[in-house]
Amino acid sequence: MTTQSQEEFIVNNMNIVKNIASKYYTDKIGLDYEDLVSYGVMGLIDARKKFDESRGVKFSTYASIRVSSFIIDEIRKYSPVSRTYMSKIKEYNKCVDQLQQKLFRKPSEDEIAQYMDITKKEVISIRNKMKTSSNISIDHTVSEGEKEFSIIDTIEDEDILCPEEAFEQKELQDVLAKAIDMLKEKDRLVLSLYYYEELTLKEIGEILGVSESRVSQLNNRAISNLRAAMKKLKYID
Repeated sequence: MTTQSQEEFIVNNMNIVKNIASKYYTDKIGLDYEDLVSYGVMGLIDARKKFDESRGVKFSTYASIRVSSFIIDEIRKYSPVSRTYMSKIKEYNKCVDQLQQKLFRKPSEDEIAQYMDITKKEVISIRNKMKTSSNISIDHTVSEGEKEFSIIDTIEDEDILCPEEAFEQKELQDVLAKAIDMLKEKDRLVLSLYYYEELTLKEIGEILGVSESRVSQLNNRAISNLRAAMKKLKYID
């Protein structure tokens, strides 16, 4: 990248920030458009610090990822739902930890409900909220022999798992990380944009300069290559 002052850099790339902020802004998120732009600028500065030209990705592409990430994180923080559930999730994790130490096993939903003095339905609601608010929401199914697992299953909160399950999950996370590292840059980029940044196929297409249908093809190819990489690591048949 050419040498320029921080101010010049921000001005020259402000169109990236404003375009992304416009996509995420609504009057229901609890943040002003200017707020999103401010957080987007933070993402832009972060992108400048971490950008590596040797990876073969255009700066505008990488910057779009970081800007989106910063904006999405702030929207989640200010989400009314997130504020409502935050204390419940914290209480839930503490409860599960105490019950596991007491029972030496994973507590049932009924036991958690009784311990927290809430209904079983509320326990299920908290669990669902923990899953959907996860930083990575990869829910594409990958085959594992005769079984199937969702990538999101590998990043669920370990506090709701018994020791054996936690160990198996950690093993899967390690294998998945190695498999992703084996992918080509574009495959990793598509998976990151779609599953981590939660952009739509149309938005990814705009970033990559291709059609929505082409992005769908790229995503399917990336998943196929991920499955092949996991086979090479002898994790799935």
